[in-house]
Amino acid sequence: MRQHGGMTEPITFDLNGAPTSAECRADRTVLEWLRGDALLRGTKEGCAEGDCGACSILMRAPDDDRYRPANSCILLMGQVEGASLMTVEGLAAMGPDGHPVQSLMAENGSSQCGFCTPGIVCALAGLGDGDTAVDEPAVHEALAGNLCRCTGYRPIVEAALATAPVKLNAASPSGGRRASVGSANSQMHHPGNFEELWAVMKTHPGSPLLAGGTDDNLSVAQAHTRHDNIISLRAIAELARIETNATHLSIGGAARWCDMLPHLEMHWPSFAAMLRRFGSVQVRSVSTMGGNLATASPIGDSAPSLIALDSALVLKSSAGERRVSVEDFYTGYRETILRENEVIAAIEIPLSKDVEFRVYKVSKRYDQDISTVCGAFSVRMDGEKIASARIAFGGMAATPVRCRSAESLLVGKPLEALNDARISDAIEADLAPMSDMRGTANYRMRVARNLPKRLALDLSGEIVEVMAL
Repeated sequence: MRQHGGMTEPITFDLNGAPTSAECRADRTVLEWLRGDALLRGTKEGCAEGDCGACSILMRAPDDDRYRPANSCILLMGQVEGASLMTVEGLAAMGPDGHPVQSLMAENGSSQCGFCTPGIVCALAGLGDGDTAVDEPAVHEALAGNLCRCTGYRPIVEAALATAPVKLNAASPSGGRRASVGSANSQMHHPGNFEELWAVMKTHPGSPLLAGGTDDNLSVAQAHTRHDNIISLRAIAELARIETNATHLSIGGAARWCDMLPHLEMHWPSFAAMLRRFGSVQVRSVSTMGGNLATASPIGDSAPSLIALDSALVLKSSAGERRVSVEDFYTGYRETILRENEVIAAIEIPLSKDVEFRVYKVSKRYDQDISTVCGAFSVRMDGEKIASARIAFGGMAATPVRCRSAESLLVGKPLEALNDARISDAIEADLAPMSDMRGTANYRMRVARNLPKRLALDLSGEIVEVMAL
């Protein structure tokens, strides 16, 4: 077993093709280190919360086969142990004219004030390093996490479409993740299995557990929270595993959204479509479903879908393992049934070919925004009649809510019953929304009442996606 918490080693990674060692706090943001220590100031700080994309860099994790864009403002130095990083300066060093997307953006007048340009270049270079066809929908998806304050998107998209895909350095990240890295006053521990995890949790009780950190790291970027010890879950292979068997899809608690997206696309296209909206490529390359559930936000977008799909969680600790439904996971606002030193080991989603599933995310911005309302519906038909239904909402109470009254009213009815006011009334009876900056309680309730009608249109083939107009 590797020792954690003894001699702390510097953080080692490849930076723009060169082996690099950083002797710094593990809880320092990568953006701060790049600009302050490495003096690579092409990477910019815009929002400090992973929304604008000005801080985008490219990262290839130790267990990955390609570079992916990531937000360096909410990425901690301890998280890049064993990884390969590339900044806009590294792309510029690829040849006399830099990366092709850089030269084409210059030729096409795609940069105005230039503040957002380095992040956009990294996002598009990451698209070209993957296996996705570089067409207009792919470009728009790649840029969903990048804000151009000058609103010069048309020439940016044109430059991207004119760029041939270029594979970046194919060398594997060096060294993997070592047990404990950082400085004497701030370490990140990378246990490689559950036994090491239990040991480091015992040695450093109360230390935060980190999967992707796209939520928790906001406190570091914005409130300058400091951590003496952080325990990363990403080096535990079982927690990153995604497996399908005859009955369900099993997703490890620390599996990244980008890795599970193809599986969701195969079984539940509506779930995958929502996922593309709730987090940018930069966010999905780091964040996890387990983290989204464990933060226990009432507007976390994965919980309503998982409840509607009758999913379960495998919870694990040194004392053993237990299985609970996602529906029973939440006990109050930001509260769950997780016990001390217990982790979400896996999310199990049942596979069923005879279930129609849809999830609807309603938000102020189409992409990269917190939901005002999120409604998920799972309907199983028996001929022309509804045999069973599961309905769940996020953003409508202190926890995700299942609408059992409406479900029971739908059983034995035709799809047209979704338009019945009694269904909307039953949904309203189960919900207790609050007013905030994203919408009033009255607005939220009106949206929730109307979503069954949207489902009826959707299942009858009459609905058109907003972005298709």
